[in-house]
Amino acid sequence: MLRILAFMRASPILMIRTRQRFTNCFGSDALRFALVSYTAQILILETMPFSCKWILSVLNKAISKTVESLEAFEFSDAANTVYAWWQYQFCDVYIEAIKPYFASDNPTFASERAHAQHALWTSLETGLRLLHPLMPFVTEELWQRLPSPKDTERKASIMMCDYPTAIETWTNEKVESEMETVHATVKCMRALRAGLLEKQKSERLPGFALCENNLTSEIVKSHEFEIRTLANLSSLEVFIKGEHAASPGSSVETVNENLKVYLKVEGAINTEAEQEKIRNKLGELHKQKDKLQKMMRVSTYEEKVPANIREDNATKLAKILQEFDFFEKESARLAA
Repeated sequence: MLRILAFMRASPILMIRTRQRFTNCFGSDALRFALVSYTAQILILETMPFSCKWILSVLNKAISKTVESLEAFEFSDAANTVYAWWQYQFCDVYIEAIKPYFASDNPTFASERAHAQHALWTSLETGLRLLHPLMPFVTEELWQRLPSPKDTERKASIMMCDYPTAIETWTNEKVESEMETVHATVKCMRALRAGLLEKQKSERLPGFALCENNLTSEIVKSHEFEIRTLANLSSLEVFIKGEHAASPGSSVETVNENLKVYLKVEGAINTEAEQEKIRNKLGELHKQKDKLQKMMRVSTYEEKVPANIREDNATKLAKILQEFDFFEKESARLAA
């Protein structure tokens, strides 16, 4: 009973936000257009676009976690899980990623458009059933608005439908891992745009990705379409370290140890602000390097520290020194 009361006290704001998010989703022109002529199909995961595989995989995880939370009477956790899926994965990422498929009748996207329609309807219908115990009236209303696939029959009410269960074939850890790289890259590109532009924030700009190795390069290249779409880029060039020098008028951001991104914004860069950002980064790297080297210089280090940990520390130090060298060169590039 205490858990239920705690959920009821904590849930009003969450429920208001969720309803607002549903209104935005269902009011989307792209969403309505995508579902107007939807025909039920069999899910063929192997041929689906990357973003469709991803949304079904993360939906599967949301289902498992929600069911687990409800069975444990952790209602707040269940509500947060469903809300996070709707807002941060379905609305913020998936709908935006598939919009180009429906922007025109381009025959190039015919297959992607059909798959996206099916994944979209499946995600909406399953997502509403997943949330139904927590928001019964809203989900019933929206479920009734959801168009029925042609030549199929649905039950009279969402209350008569089975509650979602995880579907093993939807889970795809590789796709989720690659989407993490895509999402981190997009966030950095957006951060660069927000920090550099004021009146041109919606302008499509060229971007560059500088990769430390072939594996990272292959991931970024294979998902260039999603990165360009979500980061609103006019183009994206991908390079491996040593093959490319950043063009003048570009600002850099670190995605992770294997990936840096540049946004070309001619005439909008505040060189001193960029230099200050690099100085701060160099300061952080200097502290990490000193701390690691100090530990490695201890007289008993070789004797008492296991070989695998010494190897890890040596790898960390090498990466720190690489980063240090990279940002020193960036500072020199900006100064020139």
